[in-house]
Amino acid sequence: MPFHAQPTHQQTYDEGLAVRREVLGSEYVDRSLENANEFNGALQELVTEYCWGAIWTRDGLARRDRSLINLAMMTALNRPHELALHVRGALNNGLTPAEIREVLLQGAIYAGVPAAIDAFRVAQNVLDEEGRSA
Repeated sequence: MPFHAQPTHQQTYDEGLAVRREVLGSEYVDRSLENANEFNGALQELVTEYCWGAIWTRDGLARRDRSLINLAMMTALNRPHELALHVRGALNNGLTPAEIREVLLQGAIYAGVPAAIDAFRVAQNVLDEEGRSA
């Protein structure tokens, strides 16, 4: 997109909010925004505008591909809360439990077995809560 055609911050935020709701679910997003306060509200705005509005709305990758990447990164970074969130998002974006398992196995090789063990534990809890199985 040419520089002069860049959307406004509000447009990017609004588009990001829509994608965030579609991927993570309105209930989760509403709860995150309702829990925002003077200290962490700026982070909620940043995440919504830049993560979801500036990146997740790009044409270069499908949402399911972005979910695959996020699962791998959250495994490598050993971020269980974010991993659980993105396992749900991956299911919403059409990934199957079997595909999620394969990402986590790949993570075991490149990010380490301890990180993958934690990732499998987190993913299994989410799959159980969602009534999904591999």
